[in-house]
Amino acid sequence: MAYGQAIELFLVDGVPDGLITAELSNWNGKAIKIPRTDVINCKRYDIADVGVYFLFCETEKGIDSVYIGEAENILDRLKQHIHEYEREKEKYYWSAAVAITGRDLNKALIRYLEDQFVQQARNCKQYEVLTKNTFSNTVLKESQIAIMEEFIDHAKTLINVLEYKVFSERQDVSALPTDILYCKGNGADAKGYYSAGGFTVLAGSTISDHEVESFKVRAKGYYDLKRKLEENKVIEERQITVDYEFNSPSAAAAVVLGRSANGKKEWNIQ
Repeated sequence: MAYGQAIELFLVDGVPDGLITAELSNWNGKAIKIPRTDVINCKRYDIADVGVYFLFCETEKGIDSVYIGEAENILDRLKQHIHEYEREKEKYYWSAAVAITGRDLNKALIRYLEDQFVQQARNCKQYEVLTKNTFSNTVLKESQIAIMEEFIDHAKTLINVLEYKVFSERQDVSALPTDILYCKGNGADAKGYYSAGGFTVLAGSTISDHEVESFKVRAKGYYDLKRKLEENKVIEERQITVDYEFNSPSAAAAVVLGRSANGKKEWNIQ
């Protein structure tokens, strides 16, 4: 049974695109979202703590991407990332970072957290994960692993609340709504449903083997989205590999059919 959770969001600068802290009731962890432009002059003690961090950016191909790292002083590490980019030692440009800190974290624990976050983000396939190597053989006691697994669940909740879908996971089939809708045509055979963030297309759906010539021009945003999903292996050999939530039913239909589409008309009861 799922229970309600109380989350406190604080807009430090009074604006939604500024520095934000997020805390969950009865949890000693904390999430801090900080714009890149605020990092160099930042003097907050809570972000200069031990923990893991997420750098959100786009690759040169326009794909949503994330770098996940760990540090004993997150603020110093963020500044180091900026300096490495300025010296052209780092290729990607991130616009915002989310730091996850917690009481009693140490080097072994944050290495474990980093590895688990990287693995789970890769499995979800929502973002391209830029992290190359992690400490995958960190040895922890059974009790520590249990505590860290709970820590991970809470951290993922806060990252989701901050509107980063890095860990959007596939739903239990038994929990799916009964009003499944279908989109067919030009070799496409997809099914999905209206979800909280837009429209979710289910894994196993087949997309069209054809794209109309005007798709790239008249629906460039959807064309680029389809290329992104192929790059991230969400689409492989015309198959949707994971349950994927689109921003709208029209976006979902356009990717499935390979053309501009009106989602209200294309998704129907079988």
